[in-house]
Amino acid sequence: MQNAALPLMSSPRNPAPLNRRLVLLAYECLCTFEFGTAVEAFGRADELTGKPLYDLAVASVEEGTFGAQGGVRLVVDGGLELLEDAGTIVIPGWRSIHEPASDRLIAALQKAHQYGTRIVSICAGSFVLGAAGLLDGKRATAHWNSTDVLAQRFPKVQVEHGMIYVDEGSIITSAGGAAGVDLCLHLIRRDYGIEVANRTARRMVTPPLREGNQAQLIQQPVPRYPAKTLAPLLDDLRSHLNTPMVIDQLAAQAGMSRRTFLRRFHDSTGSTPGEWMLSVRLEKACALLENGTLSIDRVAEQAGFGSPETLRHHFRQRLGTTPTQWRKGFVERDLVG
Repeated sequence: MQNAALPLMSSPRNPAPLNRRLVLLAYECLCTFEFGTAVEAFGRADELTGKPLYDLAVASVEEGTFGAQGGVRLVVDGGLELLEDAGTIVIPGWRSIHEPASDRLIAALQKAHQYGTRIVSICAGSFVLGAAGLLDGKRATAHWNSTDVLAQRFPKVQVEHGMIYVDEGSIITSAGGAAGVDLCLHLIRRDYGIEVANRTARRMVTPPLREGNQAQLIQQPVPRYPAKTLAPLLDDLRSHLNTPMVIDQLAAQAGMSRRTFLRRFHDSTGSTPGEWMLSVRLEKACALLENGTLSIDRVAEQAGFGSPETLRHHFRQRLGTTPTQWRKGFVERDLVG
């Protein structure tokens, strides 16, 4: 697994999609979990505005009715012609990594990419993008049990074997299962900001943020006895962003030894206490920048960074932008909207 961290989220150079048309691909032997995840994330109305975030349509590779996993048969909005006016195309899995995509589908995806359409894949959908040549020279991922095959089949692709999703701008890929949820929330965060993504996560009853570089596999044996939860401690840390993190004090508060606390923390969050707190502070800073008029100094203070210099440093390191540029992007979005 690569250790280089992906950005927490993408810079809001285009903070809302100029083309809200999102086309979800469907196909014979459709992966219903990945498909349902995308529909739930992208097709439902935002609870605050009551409006859908995207103009969702479903395009079928096959004509007429077709089968999906679980004994379901579907009739959808149309065929591959729907891809022509899409701002985003989502490929929710694929029927088999050994089943090639049709020449017609490959050509449609290549044409869409050529015209600037953003293309997203979940799980084995990466193999369709690889066959279309759209991953050449880029990083990508897939389900952990197929990344070796992806690397062998498409040697021009830099396969990230452990990451849950990889954002390469116009091409975004993810691992399978729950990683598809993380990918969908990442896309909403990228397009609409943290608060909208958090509302979507709350509706889906899922954690609002797992960074792309988090490991797909966390080896955690089933405990013989019920383990103490760290949820109250994490909630307390989120409420006290300006309080220095002292590991020994946190371990004592959790009733654990230092070693046990660090192990449990990683099992619960997939990261170290320091990395986790940095992500939380960045999330808070982004929310303050998106929705308020606080000065950069006040944002740094309220988000727990202490100084604007520290805030700017972490924005450059993790987000590839500055706090001022981040705020400007969302102000421009609101003016356009």
